[in-house]
Amino acid sequence: MRRRGKLIALLAAALALLWLVGGWYLPGPLDKDTEFVVAQGDSFGQVAAKLQDLGATDQSAVFKLRAKLLGGSAPIKAGTFMLPKGASQATILDILQGGKVIRRFVTVPEGMPSIMVKERLAAQANLTGEIAVPDEGSILPDTYEIGVGESRAAVVDRMQQAMARTLKELWPKRSPRTVARTPREAVILASIVEKETGKPEERRLVAGLYSNRLRQGMMLQADPTIIYPITRGKPLGRRIRQSEIAAVNGYNTYAMVGLPSGPITNPGRASLEAVLNPADTDALYMVADGTGGHAFAATLAEHNRNVAKWFAIRRARGEL
Repeated sequence: MRRRGKLIALLAAALALLWLVGGWYLPGPLDKDTEFVVAQGDSFGQVAAKLQDLGATDQSAVFKLRAKLLGGSAPIKAGTFMLPKGASQATILDILQGGKVIRRFVTVPEGMPSIMVKERLAAQANLTGEIAVPDEGSILPDTYEIGVGESRAAVVDRMQQAMARTLKELWPKRSPRTVARTPREAVILASIVEKETGKPEERRLVAGLYSNRLRQGMMLQADPTIIYPITRGKPLGRRIRQSEIAAVNGYNTYAMVGLPSGPITNPGRASLEAVLNPADTDALYMVADGTGGHAFAATLAEHNRNVAKWFAIRRARGEL
């Protein structure tokens, strides 16, 4: 009897070991690849409970026991992870300890106004908290990595710090040709340059043209400055009205001399560099040339000829 009892005990121990080890390495219950989030500050017990709720493990207590006895000692990382279909408990722990997180990014393109930056961040479901519209021109357009559970305010702060660092770097390198007397004036003028041309090779020439106008006391007459007070930088979606061209406000450069009272968008680094080192040009006028760029002119007569060419192109396209 004593020998039989020992055999039963050994068999029970073997079965327990088989259950313990086999359950750790055998395929798990996940029926599809599934994202799993470990928040900052989550305890191991909270993670185990989340895995059970997700259906990645059958019992959180058993997962904790197996992880303690069979898993590695490395801590679980915070982030968003992809758990593969049928992942074993051993595979799940390895993924969470290895920190192979799904990286998430948000991009602010050059020339995106702050109201649209707010909307873009609001659409990021992994971010938390509310924000006001950031100050126009305070955001550096770029691609930023965002963390799960990170606050929108923290992301905006990083974007604004990036702009501050860029200005601090570029301002001491400015050319004597720049008309910007302060970094803020550089941002304001760069925001107009950003909106006025989609061709990178034109930025310095456009900056040079507007610099010439400012030196001579001419109105900038930049169409985007008319639109900004109406839409806060969003597309107008129609042609500008005569009443809007004549409107007197702090932005309409068809009704005022000098720079507008503030930026009209968030300019990128290239437009800031263009304003701080504008082309040495005598251009005072520009008009679209039908290629996505502009024809530049130093005199009104030359400009009028360029305008006539542009209207001929539009008529040929059936736009007039």
